[in-house]
Amino acid sequence: MPRRRRHDPERRQRLIDAAIRVVGRDGIAGLSHRTVAAEADVPLGSTTYHFASLDELLIAALRQTNEGFAELLRGSEALADPEADLAAGLARLMGEWLAGERTGVELEYELYLAALRRPALRPVAAEWTDGVVEALSGRTDPATARALMALMDGICVQVLLTDTGYDEAFAREMLARVLLG
Repeated sequence: MPRRRRHDPERRQRLIDAAIRVVGRDGIAGLSHRTVAAEADVPLGSTTYHFASLDELLIAALRQTNEGFAELLRGSEALADPEADLAAGLARLMGEWLAGERTGVELEYELYLAALRRPALRPVAAEWTDGVVEALSGRTDPATARALMALMDGICVQVLLTDTGYDEAFAREMLARVLLG
């Protein structure tokens, strides 16, 4: 059994990581202070010390999981190079993300869509959407960026929910249509 320390500066992060693992394995319905404490191998009181409510814990988990796609987007050549084919770059980027660890992609969307039932998560979901729109706005106007974001979300949700393969050519064509106006 690992030695427990009174001063544990990494404990908050370990709790967030544990919450992500619990939701990834058992869904949001399986998340409780008790399951997170057990997963992180910390006393139950640690979860309520760092996170007064499950919503606070879910907010921290959502912020962390949102970094997956955001990191890919920030490093995207399609956004950095004004001469790059934006539709092709975004379609390729979505393909890379969807080809990653399926559980991680599903987890990001599960946390993102949890905002439907948990109003406390809505500002974080909006932050993520606004961040993507802001990044896309460097290559197009804000309204088109928002339309691109909506289309990318829709394509990703359809791929996840229907277990169909990702069709990069289709995504590229539809993104190009939005860009053409």
